Order: sequence, then structure tokens, then C-alpha cells
Amino acid sequence: MSAPERESEADPGLYGPGSVTWQCHGDPIMWLAGVRALYLQALHPRAVRGVVANSDFRTDTWGRLYRTADFVGTLTYGTTPAAEDAGARVRRIHARLTATDPATGETFRIDDPHLLLWVHCAQIDSFLHVLRRSGVRLTPAQADRYVDENRVNARLVGLDPADVPADTSQLAAYFEKVLPDLAAGPDARDVDAFLRHPPVHPLLAPARALVWRPLAALAYASLPPYAHRLYGRTAPGARTVTRRLRLTALLLRAVPARLRWQLPPGHILKAMARLGPATRPSPYTLRRAAAILDGPGRAQHDNGGGYTRWRSLRRRD
Repeated sequence: MSAPERESEADPGLYGPGSVTWQCHGDPIMWLAGVRALYLQALHPRAVRGVVANSDFRTDTWGRLYRTADFVGTLTYGTTPAAEDAGARVRRIHARLTATDPATGETFRIDDPHLLLWVHCAQIDSFLHVLRRSGVRLTPAQADRYVDENRVNARLVGLDPADVPADTSQLAAYFEKVLPDLAAGPDARDVDAFLRHPPVHPLLAPARALVWRPLAALAYASLPPYAHRLYGRTAPGARTVTRRLRLTALLLRAVPARLRWQLPPGHILKAMARLGPATRPSPYTLRRAAAILDGPGRAQHDNGGGYTRWRSLRRRD
């Protein structure tokens, strides 16, 4: 085996098993969190116009969702070159796409940093919110670390990590700032209708009613109250939503992990084969690590600007 092949086998990627992201992104509730992110992202008129104008989501529903999950899986569990290549492909695609603002008629670029930042923050907020609300017990420091770690993700889609929220308080401040720009226009309502009733083969219509609709409804219900007001649809009370999220997570986690991890295509299984079975991702690992990570330990990283290695270091001062 050549030296590059040995290095590739040992490569933990941009996050690595010591990160909060690695331990959390293998949880099956992430699929529901992804649907919540779509609902939230659609509330930015320009961001959703960019999707509607340049996407085949209406005709290739499941393919688009799968490709998005594949991208997140590659960034989290793939090797460094694979993650960098995936980011480069996304940047190339975005660089040649434009759309027209439905309100002003102005043409804008899809890779506008303001739009990329909204999409990133809506995704990270949704992932973190659903993980914690469904029963993943992240400490405040671990939640901050999750937001910070994913500035690597932001870099790969074309953002300067220095301009991206680095903890939960900065993330909340960003949403306060952008709230006046949000609206549920025709494009957002199209996304809402689509997520509630995506096209499927007639033979799969019963499964859509039995499985998809309750999951999509729960994803919508988990949105912040301002999102419900903008969409004009009510949701159950907060306690009811939390109970349903926890029950749904329990049911999803009951599916054997090695079966679940076939989707996206084997990223976690490949990472474990590359790095060893001890790197198996689990939020429960974070409970055991909390005393080290949030007490005498600290995460060392490069602020999202390059090839990142996340690990816990004991304080020496």
C-alpha cells in the first residue's frame, strides 16, 4: 500500500470522531431536522426564489433530498479530499446560477454571501434544535461547539468563516437581525405545499400518508412561532411537539444502526472501516465526554479556515 493510500485510510476528515458534529450527524432524527431546515430556508424570498428557479425539486423530489443528505454525509464522515471536492463542486454550480427577485425584478447571484449565510444558519439551527429537542443531551458548551465546528461547512460552500456565527448566542442574534427580511410569499407556500404532499408513485401513496406526512407535519411544528405566523398555519403546543419529537426519535433509533447508515450511501460505515469501530458515532458518547470537554478539556481547531482536526485537549495552564 502506498503512502497516500495509508494516509487516506487514516484520514478522519474535516471533523473527526472527537467532534460534536461527528457524534450527532449519524442520528436518524437528522432526516426530520433536514425537512425543518427546508421549511425555514424557504422563508427568505431570495433564497427560495433561487431554489425554485434553478432546482428540479418538483420532478426529482427524493433525488434532491438524497443528494443533500449525501453532501452532509460526505462533509461529516468523508475523507478530507472527498469533503473538499464536494464543496468545490457546490461552489462551481452556485457560481454560474442566477435568479430574479420576485419583488424588484433584480437579477441576483445564487452564491451571494447573504443568501449562503441564511441557508447555512437555517440548516445549523434546525439540526441543533431538533437534536436537542428530541432528547440528545448536549451541554451548552457542546451546543456552542457544534455551531463553531460547522463553520467548516460554511467555508466549503463559499463563506468566510469569520462572518459566520461561532456559537449559539451569535446564531440567535443573526436570526433576530434577519427576521424583518423573512416572508412566506408564493414560492415559500409552494415549498410548503410540496413538502406536505410530495409526488410519489401511486403504489407508494399509502406510505406517504402513513410515514411522510406525519414527519413533515412534525418538522413544521418544530419551527419557531414566527415561522408559523408567516406561513399562516398553526401548530400544536410546544410540549406536545417536544413529546412527539422524542417519541419519533425513539422509534427511529430503534431501527438497527447498520441498516440506517446505508443512507446516505455508507458514509458512516466507510468512516468506521477507515478509522476503526471505536469511532462509531453516537450522541451518548458526548455524555461521557462532557466532563472532559466542558471542564478541563477544550477543543482545538483552526477556526474553520483550513483542514480541521477537532479533538479534546486537557488544559496545561
